[in-house]
Amino acid sequence: MNQSALIRPEWTPATIALMVLGFVVFWPLGLAMLAYIIFGDRLRGFKRDANDRADRWFAGCRRAGQNYRRHFSTGNVAFDDWREAELSRLDEERRKLDAMREEFDSYVRELRRAKDQDEFDRFMRDRKSRPADDNPVVDL
Repeated sequence: MNQSALIRPEWTPATIALMVLGFVVFWPLGLAMLAYIIFGDRLRGFKRDANDRADRWFAGCRRAGQNYRRHFSTGNVAFDDWREAELSRLDEERRKLDAMREEFDSYVRELRRAKDQDEFDRFMRDRKSRPADDNPVVDL
C-alpha cells in the first residue's frame, strides 16, 4: 500500500478526524472508518482470499450443473426418460434461437453497413456537385 497516502489504515490525524466526523454525521460511517483503521491492512488479503474462494465455488457450480442432468436420477425410469427428452428438446430450441439471433445480428450489421455506404456515397456526390468557390482551401 502507498505509505504516502493521506487515508491509510493507521491511527493518523486524518483518519481520526474522519472517524469522528463520521460518528457525528451518521454513526455507521464512523463505525466503518473505525473498522477500516483497525482491520484495513488485512483487507487486501481478505479480498484476494474471498475472490479465490468465489472462483472455486462458481467453477464447482458450473461442473455440477453440467453433470446434474446426466447423473441425477429420481428412481422413476419413465420420469427420467421424459425429463431427458424435454431437456434435449429445450437444448435444441436454444440452439435454434441462438442461430436465429446470429442471423438477425448479421442482417442488422449488413443493413447498417449499407446505410453507411449510402450516406457516404451521397456525401461524395454532393461534394463533387457543389461549386469550387464554396469552400476554398487555405494553405498554412
